[in-house]
Amino acid sequence: MSNFFGDQPVIQFEGQNSSNPLAFRHYDKDEIVMGKTMAEHLRFAVAYWHSFAWEGTDPFGGQTFDRPWFGNDMAAAKLKADVAFEMFSILDVPYFCFHDADVRPEGETYAQSVQRLNALGDIFEKKIAQTGVKLLWGTANLFSHKRFMSGAATNPDPDVFAYAAATIKANMDVTHRLGGQNYVLWGGREGYETLLNTDMTREFDQMGRMLNMVVEYKHKIGFSGAILLEPKPQEPSKHQYDYDVATVYGFLKKYGLENEIKVNIEVGHAILAGHTFEHEVATATTHGILGSIDMNRNDYQSGWDTDQFPNNVPEVALAYYHILKSGGFTNGGTNFDAKLRRQSIDPVDLLHAHVGGMDTCARGLKAAAAIIEDGTYDDYIEKRYADWTGAEAQAMLNGERSLEQIAARVESQNISPEPRSGGQEYLENLINRFV
Repeated sequence: MSNFFGDQPVIQFEGQNSSNPLAFRHYDKDEIVMGKTMAEHLRFAVAYWHSFAWEGTDPFGGQTFDRPWFGNDMAAAKLKADVAFEMFSILDVPYFCFHDADVRPEGETYAQSVQRLNALGDIFEKKIAQTGVKLLWGTANLFSHKRFMSGAATNPDPDVFAYAAATIKANMDVTHRLGGQNYVLWGGREGYETLLNTDMTREFDQMGRMLNMVVEYKHKIGFSGAILLEPKPQEPSKHQYDYDVATVYGFLKKYGLENEIKVNIEVGHAILAGHTFEHEVATATTHGILGSIDMNRNDYQSGWDTDQFPNNVPEVALAYYHILKSGGFTNGGTNFDAKLRRQSIDPVDLLHAHVGGMDTCARGLKAAAAIIEDGTYDDYIEKRYADWTGAEAQAMLNGERSLEQIAARVESQNISPEPRSGGQEYLENLINRFV
C-alpha cells in the first residue's frame, strides 16, 4: 500500500450521535431498507478522474494539488493505482469508475496507449481480487486530446472517427476483462461550437453509426453489462447532441437503439440543461432507460459544471424516490463524479468529501423509502389522476374515440370543467416531513 492516508483504518458507521469526522453517521451499509441493504441499493463508486487525476485547476487558475503520483510515466500510474485502491478500501466502497486517460499515461502511438492501458488492467485485475472492489464502469476519454477538438464520432475527419472507434474497442475490452457492470459513452465534444462549419445531418449519422457499432461489439464479445450514454447540454461545446435525457431518447429511437442503450445521468449536467436532477431521473424511468447516476452538485451562482460533492438531502431524496419507484438499480449505481475544491489540498480532504457525500445519499435514500412506505404522497398522485380510470376516459386514451366524437360529447353534455388545485405547497410540506 502507498501509505498516502497514513494509518487511517477502514471508516465505520458510528450513528447520528458520533462527532468523529471520519465516521459514517447515516450510511450503515448493512441496514435493511425496503428489503435490501443500503450497500445494495446505493452501489457507491469512486471516480478515478476527479479523485486522483485532477490537479486542482479551474478556468482561471493552474494546479494547486501536489500528489506524489502526478507524472506521465508508468511508475506514477502504478503509484496512483495503489493510492486509489487504498482509498477504496478505507471508504469500504464496492465500486470504482475510470476513463483510460485517468489510469495510464498517453503513449506516443495508439498501440502504446493500448499497451499501457492493458498493463494497468493487469494491475487492476490483481487489486480487484485482493480488495473485492469491483468496476462499476469504464469509459474512454474522447475529448481532452487536441485530436478531438472537433468531436470524436462527429468529427469531419474520418481518421478521427476511426481512432475514436479503436479507442472505444480497447476500453470495452478492458472493462469486459475486469468484470465491469457497464460501459459509458460520454461525448464531451459531440456537438458544435458554431453552425457555420457544421453539417448536423452528417454528424448525427456518424454518431448513430458509432453507437450501433458499440452495441454490435458488446454482443460479439459477450459483454453482459449495460451500454450507457451520458447526457450533457454544453461545456465544452456550445451545443452537444446528447443535451438531456429526452434528447438522448429521441436520438436512440432515431437509430434503433432505445432497447440497447440506457443513460448515465449526472446531477451537474441536469442543472446545466435547466432541469432538476429528479426530472432527468423521472424522464429516464418513464422511457425505461435509467442505467446509472453520477452524483454531485453545481454551485448555483456559477455558470459551469463545478462537480461538488452532494449535500442537499431533499434534492437527493427526490431522485432516489424515482429510482426506488422504478425498481432500483440493476447494473448501475451511485458514482461520485465530484471533486474537491482547489483549496482542499490535504489527503484527508478526499476522505471527508466522500464520507459526507455517502451520508447525504444515505439520508436521501432513507427519506425516499419512508415516503414510499408511508404512502400518503403516492395516494395523492393516484387520486389526482383517478378520473382517468373511468370508462369514457379510458375510451379516449385507448383510441376508441375520435376528435369529432369527443367534441360532440363535450357539446351535448355541456361539459365545462372547473380548475382543481395542484396542492404544491401541501406536497412540499409533506416531503419535508421525511427529509
